[in-house]
Amino acid sequence: MRDVVDINCDMGEAFGRWRVGDADDAVLMGLISSANVATGFHAGDPNLMNETVELAVRHGVELGAHPGYNDLQGFGRRRINGTAKELVNDIVYQVGALREFARRYGVRLQHVKPHGALYMEMAVNPELAQIFVTYMRAAAPDAFIFCMGKSATHRAALEAGQPVVREFYADRDYDDTGSIVFTRDAGRPDPSAIARKVLRACKEGRVKTVTGKEIEIEFESICFHSDTLGAFEIARTMRETLIAEGIRIAPVSKILKT
Repeated sequence: MRDVVDINCDMGEAFGRWRVGDADDAVLMGLISSANVATGFHAGDPNLMNETVELAVRHGVELGAHPGYNDLQGFGRRRINGTAKELVNDIVYQVGALREFARRYGVRLQHVKPHGALYMEMAVNPELAQIFVTYMRAAAPDAFIFCMGKSATHRAALEAGQPVVREFYADRDYDDTGSIVFTRDAGRPDPSAIARKVLRACKEGRVKTVTGKEIEIEFESICFHSDTLGAFEIARTMRETLIAEGIRIAPVSKILKT
């Protein structure tokens, strides 16, 4: 059973006056321990990145860069063809942008977590995962990579000695391989059902797949998405359920040693 766990959420996922989801980042920030901040390619802009970093610092939430495909129209959930080097250069560009906002407020980046379709592509693309991890070893050797367990990203990080965190996805389904079922629209999930799913994963290390099979799952951080409808109730119910069962919430930098 886990007695302490990180809760991370994708934040700053808007652009100018355009907003996604029905939850306010300022409210969600008080319910999480790690924030994955959109870096401009799938969502986010300079003013919003600054605002989100400032919010995280004010709430004592650790910062992570959340780079995605250059796909504002598709919210980074459409696959874009490019070489592994080109895609990692896009990541370098985005991480650098957020890191400057972090420096502005005197904080560091705790982690980097690719977004959406890029996250899923890296999970199954060893070349992309390797080049990304090589970049991290050079530019951010103490920063965590957030990824799925049993992914190419996780394997590459372990082999290179890069700090790595496995995620459990609260508001996504799992297939029989232990991978999340990628979707562009998760609908409006039941917050109580999600809380029960998360609590069981923490206590028993198991989750039910879309086929009804029970599989083992290992993780250090729980992820939910700010653009999922009902995100505030999901976060509140999940957090309250975990705390009531004696499970403490803390950022991975306080749980794991780099």
